[in-house]
Amino acid sequence: MTPELRRLADELTSVIDSAAASFGPADRTLDGELDCDPTTPGRLLCWQYGVRVEHPASPSTSLAALLPALHGDGWQSHDRSTPAEQITRFTRDGADFTIHIAGPVTIIGSTRPTPA
Repeated sequence: MTPELRRLADELTSVIDSAAASFGPADRTLDGELDCDPTTPGRLLCWQYGVRVEHPASPSTSLAALLPALHGDGWQSHDRSTPAEQITRFTRDGADFTIHIAGPVTIIGSTRPTPA
């Protein structure tokens, strides 16, 4: 893993773990690098990290409480919700992660491509 990808991985893992803690105990679902350009393998790598939180106590309230801290850290939020689910995408310096609330499950995940 390149030093840049390691730095990004550490940063995204930390912010996602912190966000997940506001919803409750989380189970890791993804953790690793991925070759994300099938047309030129080995030139663009992504770090993927994700967690799943079962039965969050009050997911909408938890997300609302997270927004000021994430915005204060420079993350911009983009609401992509539908009537059936709440989806908020956060971006900063080319990195992104998504908080997806659907019924009793909250999924938080990220990826950011970086040259190999």
